[in-house]
Amino acid sequence: MTSVPTPIPSRTQYVLEEIKRRILTGRFTPGQALVETDLAAQFGVSKTPVREALKTLAGTGLVVMSQYKGVTVRMVDADMAREVYDVRLLLEPEALKRAVRRGASLDAAREALTRADGATDTAERSLANRAFHRALYVPCGNPLLGRMLDEVRDQAALVSAVAWAADPSWEREASEHREILRLALDGDADGAARALHSHIASFVRRAFPEAGFDTPPAGDAPEAQKEDGQA
Repeated sequence: MTSVPTPIPSRTQYVLEEIKRRILTGRFTPGQALVETDLAAQFGVSKTPVREALKTLAGTGLVVMSQYKGVTVRMVDADMAREVYDVRLLLEPEALKRAVRRGASLDAAREALTRADGATDTAERSLANRAFHRALYVPCGNPLLGRMLDEVRDQAALVSAVAWAADPSWEREASEHREILRLALDGDADGAARALHSHIASFVRRAFPEAGFDTPPAGDAPEAQKEDGQA
């Protein structure tokens, strides 16, 4: 039987993924200039795929294009963290709750958690953690909801990369991930959603206390939040 050759990704796609990887693993730091000629030389390509890749990354919010400063990695501050994590807190627990209620498979989340536990470096664990969260919301049954969360996924990862560089908290988050998955696999949709909400909120509070995320004490959450399982 003749094997089917693996498609070779376009140069633009290769450059895009490599720049993104370097940003999200901290090799390219917030505020760092990304010069087309330098990147082209590093990747062995012309400036065209680099330019196209940077335009795409600007669209996803990972880099900023300025007429005067050129292209730089997006700075991370409390305002950015508030914007990105506000969207996650509104949508991600609801998506997980729907996934659990419809009995969706969470095998991908379990596998991502295993990869994170066995990771040998920061980059590998970061990718596994991102995969874990995505595996919780993608099977929610609403593709639009999944795409909306995908749109902020890279920006959330950038916030996390900056926070982890300042204060690594892998073990705490791994424990919270295991509890979220346990509740979800037990079919406790509301409990899993509450645990996920708490996990996301506590992370951004620790990393960016000035972002102003205040979680009501247990039992004091507004009724609307209680009904949604997002206390």
